[in-house]
Amino acid sequence: MIAILRESAAPDDLEDDLLEQAALLVLANQNIHAADLTLVLTGDERLQSLNRDFLGIESTTDVLSFPAAETDPETGRPYLGDVVISLPRAARQASQGGHSLTAEVQLLVVHGVLHLLGHDHAGAEEKNRMWAAQDEALERLGLKGIRIGE
Repeated sequence: MIAILRESAAPDDLEDDLLEQAALLVLANQNIHAADLTLVLTGDERLQSLNRDFLGIESTTDVLSFPAAETDPETGRPYLGDVVISLPRAARQASQGGHSLTAEVQLLVVHGVLHLLGHDHAGAEEKNRMWAAQDEALERLGLKGIRIGE
């Protein structure tokens, strides 16, 4: 199950099912067919606070992932963690990139879920693997060519 929490107002056309589709596609592409996670849509202040508290970085960002690697006691399904997305930052990036807010948030969902699954982009080899997985998911979502800031 993909839970979506909206802590900030979002446009009506930012549909939960499109965000869930992005997360489920990444999971399927990574051969994970039964797992849960939460997507949190929030503001810049929340991302700045989380970035400072958990990474020691005093600035906002677009997406943060918090892996959990727990098991839901009720369902027995793995709980992968939380992906937290700044909607204001996503809106700015969408405008700069010339695409919709929905496309940008789907990109950030894909990126965040890949981080939950252990992907990283700190080194060149890791980054190539993560970008390949990200590009594959985005292409299947019809978002070929959209990239996260490098």
